[in-house]
Amino acid sequence: MKIKKAIFPVGGLGTRFLPATKSMPKEMLPIVDKPLIQYAVEEAAKAGIEQFIFVTSRGKSAIENHFDHSFELENNLLSKGKKETLKTAQEMLKIPGSFAYVRQQEPAGLGHAVWCARHLIGNEPVAVILADDLIEGSKTIGEMIQNYTTGNMLAVMEVDKADVSSYGVITPGKILNNSNIEILNLVEKPSKETAPSNLAVVGRYILEPAIFDVLEKQKRGASNEIQLTDAIASRIGKSICTGYKFSEERFDCGSKLGFIQANIKFSIQRKEMKNELTKWLKEEIMKSNF
Repeated sequence: MKIKKAIFPVGGLGTRFLPATKSMPKEMLPIVDKPLIQYAVEEAAKAGIEQFIFVTSRGKSAIENHFDHSFELENNLLSKGKKETLKTAQEMLKIPGSFAYVRQQEPAGLGHAVWCARHLIGNEPVAVILADDLIEGSKTIGEMIQNYTTGNMLAVMEVDKADVSSYGVITPGKILNNSNIEILNLVEKPSKETAPSNLAVVGRYILEPAIFDVLEKQKRGASNEIQLTDAIASRIGKSICTGYKFSEERFDCGSKLGFIQANIKFSIQRKEMKNELTKWLKEEIMKSNF
């Protein structure tokens, strides 16, 4: 079955980036010159997604405006003959009706955010993309869709054992092929002593429609939130659950360090910035050693 819809949970408060996120959504924080949410949407579009569903909250109107026309800006660029800049400003626009917005009226967790989009999904599998998990190459969700058959599929990666308490962690089973791993169990934010492995779930999912019935009755778990991990775990044994082990570098842009690392890495990849930035970084590192 072709996966045509993707959910983007963007209702979080972004408290780790205060005061920057006091009046700006964290998903609009830029990596070089493009906001995080645009990288996520571009990844989805590249994978063949046709409908983009944003689960928002109060104060997120900047996201809606970003994916809409700005006639004053576009007319200004056109009048000045800045055609390339105009093209860049219009890159994020899609066919009218491609974008939908649903309010999450309380910060009750990722599972609750996904559940809020239930009426727009219907009886079909859906992709879920977390914008603050930035994965190089913009192809992970596309590869997952290509490998998906049925049930639930989660992107997974190896993390340091000391960091497992920040993630959902899987109990791995059989290796189904080079990238797909059978998931026998799933636990949210375990201690490093009780974690079943160091294979952690990151922000790319393909979910079966049955997950919405589970989320409707799901009790609050870790952090007193409705955890998507718990809902998926309850479906293991009733449907197939697999982990997709991607190979590209992932940046946790929900943390300040990951956000800075992503900006440096993506900046170095720009031809117009690479030489001067690399030179400056080397000089700064040399200074810091004294």
